[in-house]
Amino acid sequence: MQSRNAVCITLLAGWLTSAATLAAANAHMLPPDWYPESVAAARDGTLYVGSWRQGAVVRIRPDGATRVLVPPGRGGLANTQGIAVDEARHTLWVCSGNLGLTTVPATPSALKRYDLATGQAQASYPLPDDGYCNDLVVDGAGTVYLTDSYHPRVLRLRPNDSAPAVWLERPALLADSPRLEMNGKRFTFNGIALDGDRLYLSAVAAVPWLWRIDIGQDGQAGPSTRLQMPRPLRNADALRMLGPGRLLVFESNAFGDRRNEGVITELRLDGSQATLHTLVQGLDAPSSGTYARGRLWFIESKYDLLLRHAQNPTAIPDQVPFTVQSIPFAIDGRHNPLN
Repeated sequence: MQSRNAVCITLLAGWLTSAATLAAANAHMLPPDWYPESVAAARDGTLYVGSWRQGAVVRIRPDGATRVLVPPGRGGLANTQGIAVDEARHTLWVCSGNLGLTTVPATPSALKRYDLATGQAQASYPLPDDGYCNDLVVDGAGTVYLTDSYHPRVLRLRPNDSAPAVWLERPALLADSPRLEMNGKRFTFNGIALDGDRLYLSAVAAVPWLWRIDIGQDGQAGPSTRLQMPRPLRNADALRMLGPGRLLVFESNAFGDRRNEGVITELRLDGSQATLHTLVQGLDAPSSGTYARGRLWFIESKYDLLLRHAQNPTAIPDQVPFTVQSIPFAIDGRHNPLN
């Protein structure tokens, strides 16, 4: 008898064969039961979309050609959280969570490394102290910075490191943030973005600020600045740099009272002064997205369909349609993808 993973892979393969012709210039269908969480892009516009429920990653070429690059559960992948592309080292980095509600076995949260071309598993780095790998970013030297949402810290993995190490741990940054818990764990940091020698961090909870952390010349964490926003950010999930002092903020509103109140926001910083401009609104948990080839790509994760069945996972709807959508979006007339 086939395992559930084998059946899932077979179903996905059949779906891809029939759905390849459905791809449009501004939207691509995702496999059924996908429940996407994160999106990343290569410089040629190829998209990588992770599945929180399937523990998998799909690759979508600019021409719409689609393939499940990392099949469900490969390398122990469970809740697919943040993903990042490192083309220089032919690597796809993936955060794997342990919150359950998946079609694959639960595994301890870890940072996973896959071959960018084949999707083969290359390495797995469990997080210390029962941490939770939420989101990540890679610098030009191949160093990975990731948020640990079960602790008030950022971990770092350099190319020659054997395990992630604590780079920043500052409980005081979250002292006045609302308490947001699941499975007995308090959530802390969420999204992360890199702007030269500065990192930006968001909280899982809805708060009216982001943090900016300086990276010292020695590579260590320097001073932190709390950047006050004109309004509360609705569970700022993914952060994506558009240029110096300019970010995309994907406000999933995952823990809000009502559906379809997620927004995608452009944030501009003049020193520590923040200006917010809404780009897309009325979305069902837009947890992530990216800029590629003159378009802003984004997903709707529909978290509420998962969370409302947390006590009865067999009741989770498994035929919900999901897409990665886009709108035209030029960055000062340039159309090179940024991550």
